[in-house]
Amino acid sequence: MQALMMDMPLTITSIMQHADNNHPDAEIVSITADNPQHCYRYGDAFARIRRLANALHRYGIKPGERIGTLAWNDYRHFELYYAISGIGAITHTINPRLFPEQLCYIINHAEDRIVFVDILVLPLLEKLRAALKSLEFIVVLCDDKHLPETTLDNIQSYESFIAGESDAFDWPALDEGAASSLCYTSGTTGHPKGVLYSHRSTVLHAMTSLAPDVLGLSAWDVAMPVVPMFHVNAWGLPYAAPITGSKMVFPGPKMGDGEALQRLIEAEAISVSAGVPTVWLALLDYLARSGKALAALQRVIVGGSACPLSIITEFREKYGVSVHHGWGMTEMSPIGAVNTLLPGMEKLSPDELDKIRMKQGRAPYGIEMKLVDDEGRQLAHDGKQCGMLKVRGPWVCRAYYNLDEEDHAHDEAGWFSTGDIGNIDAKGYLQLTDRAKDVIKSGGEWISSIDLENAAVGHPQVAEAAVIGVPHPKWVERPLLIIVKNENEEISKEALLKWLEDKVAKWWLPDDVVFVDAIPHTATGKILKTELREQFKDYCLPDV
Repeated sequence: MQALMMDMPLTITSIMQHADNNHPDAEIVSITADNPQHCYRYGDAFARIRRLANALHRYGIKPGERIGTLAWNDYRHFELYYAISGIGAITHTINPRLFPEQLCYIINHAEDRIVFVDILVLPLLEKLRAALKSLEFIVVLCDDKHLPETTLDNIQSYESFIAGESDAFDWPALDEGAASSLCYTSGTTGHPKGVLYSHRSTVLHAMTSLAPDVLGLSAWDVAMPVVPMFHVNAWGLPYAAPITGSKMVFPGPKMGDGEALQRLIEAEAISVSAGVPTVWLALLDYLARSGKALAALQRVIVGGSACPLSIITEFREKYGVSVHHGWGMTEMSPIGAVNTLLPGMEKLSPDELDKIRMKQGRAPYGIEMKLVDDEGRQLAHDGKQCGMLKVRGPWVCRAYYNLDEEDHAHDEAGWFSTGDIGNIDAKGYLQLTDRAKDVIKSGGEWISSIDLENAAVGHPQVAEAAVIGVPHPKWVERPLLIIVKNENEEISKEALLKWLEDKVAKWWLPDDVVFVDAIPHTATGKILKTELREQFKDYCLPDV
């Protein structure tokens, strides 16, 4: 027997219509390159979104076509999120921090017809333009007054693009399974892979994130997503906040500026924020130097890299702010776990509480987790046995976009292998202990140790190279390059770093180089990274 309930599709359009009907007066505040503090309301935003939808239709954008964005967190990027997906096209958010070759690959692979670009990122697009095969038109996120001089053709300001359009638009009926947005992994091995989200997965992820033990947003909150909107949809906050009518504050290009963040937190009474550890280190450093406070801020969600205990402790003890670890992946939309305490834990000692707070957290409803050994056998959740972490759920990727090889991201039973090694305790708390692929996370962004090693070995005086991550107080982790020189050859650290400058992204460059007689290997000839990490566990980088 079938139930007698209405079958209403879960679409991003429905979030927009709900917010427009129920929360039109909630504010959205932004810092942009052409306006130090833009403020309007949800009702204003959705009127402009309808004008943008009309402009996209006028240009000839059809359902399923990809539209790129190279932009920071601001109100125009928010408008793009809803207008593009609302007409049935796909919002393709692009990380401007990626290596230029990766950016070219991503835009070409997605076949973006239009790219909406921030003023500050425009010079990057100028350098790449000749290699972008599908790109027809560029829209700069500003008005005509601030449109910079450029060598690019087929270009227009955002305000000019939507000028004269009607703010009435008849949104199409969309299948909730239709693709809504596209985000590429950062390509730690090989080319970046595209994760293609659906309307349904996006809405379910947003609704789940509102739970008290996840992000816990309500209409009383003022939310500031510091995590970039080009990185996994700012962890879903631009979709979650309009559901509840939370006021939103977008820091624009100031997301790494501690002084600007403190000013926004105080001026806009921000109660909740989310970002990578590097952001919070910058904020805490500014607070320590200035003596200023965070009167309004209540809680912070930290993800992208493991959060140092010092951040959690300093926020709590000096400023009364609760810090919650979070964990997820591009392939998971991204929320996979958030750390909140359970009843009874308030009775634990400070040291015991810190041990729990340092874990990545518990999976919300919708995400299943399991650990397996090298043979695929499931391991117990006892907090001791470590294994490969696998996940599944309605907002987890099952295949990568437009790939002939590795088309399926999950195994036959529907489980996605995260590439992370960890344990899960009896209460469901996940603790990651290692990564199966030897990549380094610096400031929330991946650095490929394999790519760095390959570049270093290309030097004629280098016999072998290994790269490991070592602790850094600001970036959490930075690469250390370990070199075995060819016999009877000499090379300096400075010369080797100079060699790497045009071979990898600037922020990938190792912070130091050490020379050794030999690098340990496994029985099969692979570099034994675990032994190297043990050998250099007390290593201190020159700038630390």
